[in-house]
Amino acid sequence: MTQSALKLPEWFKKSGGKLKATRHLSELLQTEVPNSICQEARCPNRSECFAKGVLTFMILGTTCTRNCGFCSVAHGKPLPPDPNESQTLIKAVDTLNLRFVVITSPNRDDLPDNGAGHYAKVVRDLKAHRASLKVEVLIPDFQGKLADLQTVISAGPDVLNHNIETVPSLYRRVRKGSLYKRSLEVLQNAKTLAPTLLTKTGLMVGLGETTEELIATFADIQAVGVDILTLGQYLKPDKTSLDVLRYYHPDEFEFLKQKALAAGIRYVFAGPMVRSSFLAEHVFEELIHVG
Repeated sequence: MTQSALKLPEWFKKSGGKLKATRHLSELLQTEVPNSICQEARCPNRSECFAKGVLTFMILGTTCTRNCGFCSVAHGKPLPPDPNESQTLIKAVDTLNLRFVVITSPNRDDLPDNGAGHYAKVVRDLKAHRASLKVEVLIPDFQGKLADLQTVISAGPDVLNHNIETVPSLYRRVRKGSLYKRSLEVLQNAKTLAPTLLTKTGLMVGLGETTEELIATFADIQAVGVDILTLGQYLKPDKTSLDVLRYYHPDEFEFLKQKALAAGIRYVFAGPMVRSSFLAEHVFEELIHVG
């Protein structure tokens, strides 16, 4: 069987109604849906989230300066940041009456601060508008620049998420332009700069990693103080992206979850359809509850 011939296992449920859900969200906002990673990365959970009026906002445009093999976000020369982007998000937050928002972006290696100042402005503007709002930022690596990370943290996000995505041996194929060690350092530096800030990272499986490599990566994640790990199945978002080499059974996700917990990671959310921002508010509240 060739890689491309792998069939989606029966435990995956293809949910319909994506177009209907998107229209519903547009009607709620009485405008076009703001940029979201849900649509740009073709997340398989978007119909469920949109039906609930939930989405992960994507700031700094929809064009990435890198070209990762797993991602369907467009690669090219991005437009300048929109100085009024905060107002678009504030309107959506008010209309949907959100208590928790996730903000992410493409890589913006073209900007002097890698987009960190724009992140900080959006976080500050949202929190100034609604003090009770909880904000999770899913950030790129900012090319490892500590000052840019500090800029984002100083704005007061409640959760800082940076995805490691895969095991070290697959980085050159899966995460072109990124470095495993650098991503670990981003998470470690976040804890050094703000010890009480909740940190989070995500991994995909099905790209050719081994169980031993995953367990070693869990240990690396724990060693840099990460509080939350999400673990999900990689699904090929478009025909140009990397092929799925293996589908993991739900029982295997439970096994990996237990291994990650045994490594000392505080909270692990694992399953075939789990994505970095999926049910982020629920994960946040669960972690706060368990302490």
